[in-house]
Amino acid sequence: MIDAPRVVELALAEARRLGTADETIVLVTDRSTASLRWAGNSMTTNGESLGRDTTVISIVRRGERAFVGAVTSSEVDPESVAGLVQASAAAARSAPEARDAAPALPGTDAPADWHAPVPTTGAGVFGDVAQSLARGFRGADTLYGFARHELETTFVATSGGLRRRYTQPTGTVEINAKRNGASAWSGVSTADFVDVPTDSMLEDLSMRLGWANRTVELPAGRYETLMPPSTVADMMIYLTWSMDGRGAQEGRTAMSAAGRTRVGERLTDLGLTLYSDPGAADLRCAPFVATRSSSERVSVFDNGMDLGRVDWIRDGTVNSLAYPRAAAAEFGVPVTTAADNLLMTGGSTSLADMVAATERGLLLTTLWYIRDVDPTVLLLTGLTRDGVYLVEDGEVTAAVNNFRFNESPLDLLRRATEASASEVTLPREWGDWATRASMPSLRIPDFHMSSVSQAQ
Repeated sequence: MIDAPRVVELALAEARRLGTADETIVLVTDRSTASLRWAGNSMTTNGESLGRDTTVISIVRRGERAFVGAVTSSEVDPESVAGLVQASAAAARSAPEARDAAPALPGTDAPADWHAPVPTTGAGVFGDVAQSLARGFRGADTLYGFARHELETTFVATSGGLRRRYTQPTGTVEINAKRNGASAWSGVSTADFVDVPTDSMLEDLSMRLGWANRTVELPAGRYETLMPPSTVADMMIYLTWSMDGRGAQEGRTAMSAAGRTRVGERLTDLGLTLYSDPGAADLRCAPFVATRSSSERVSVFDNGMDLGRVDWIRDGTVNSLAYPRAAAAEFGVPVTTAADNLLMTGGSTSLADMVAATERGLLLTTLWYIRDVDPTVLLLTGLTRDGVYLVEDGEVTAAVNNFRFNESPLDLLRRATEASASEVTLPREWGDWATRASMPSLRIPDFHMSSVSQAQ
């Protein structure tokens, strides 16, 4: 397998030879992955893999109009590059007009590490986690789960001379513990596995399984509910996925309001700020756009464009929506594109303090199977999973049945009465795609449990 810069050179050279596209963008992502799985208190499988995705994006311009063709391949044979370029150029010539057309970005010098070897990971990264699990396997709880570590090095290059490179580490550990029919889940995200608190995760799981020694059946209804950071992350991630400026301007989303957008609308007096920032400590991510396809939130024409911090909600007020360059020019607003993380500022208290201050309410663990009900108000439905607990007089006293819920993340922010300090967390529902999050816990005085779920 030739190195990624050589793939870039071959693709751009073939594009010049063909001469059928006005601009060519090449993205090459080299991926090194290691995984570890366990079930029934025994290690089951582990593995390592290497892979590559190469995307060629061809742009054909006809006056002010532009047409885009993009083709992606996981083939690593250098002989396949020419065919990839040819297919991309052919797709551009037959494509409909691109609504997100923008001028080509200027060239940049190649970064100093452009030709440096691509870093890899391996099963050895799980050493400390495996030792902690081995001790846990001798305990009273039956453990299941998996750990994954991935290093993705992405190269972005254009026929105009732009060159960008970034290596993104992504790691997760998810543990399910079971005892006497009860189940509990814990998950963390990590860049390098030097900071995974496996022992404390197991202790917390054991404590929650102990809470399930007493069970209480509750009906559907509205309950004061404590949402831990993982559940808040799942809801806020869906919110930001819905914060595209074009949809809001055209009256198609929950961020539309009577012929305008909701920018400037106050949602909460808790002073919460929801933002993305490629330089955020412990949650760093690519500081430039690297996308294989366009959406209303990101554009292939912006590949290689610098990213910075964007406050989507600032001090409780809707502050920004996502506008690629073309949409920003059309609507006369600043260019705003999200980095691959999401953070929310919080208060100064802890989730334990919030539990202690609760007279009667529910403590969630995770949310699952979240889906749209009404995108115009961002009403979502989903299920609770792996532990819903009853809090009485400041203490957890029992586990309760699971529920289906109907809630909007916008309404949750409007109704939240308390927020804890923020902490790095792993969203349960979206953890396969969005692992870099930091959220507070939230107190919702009337969380809508719309029906009882039979899920165990």
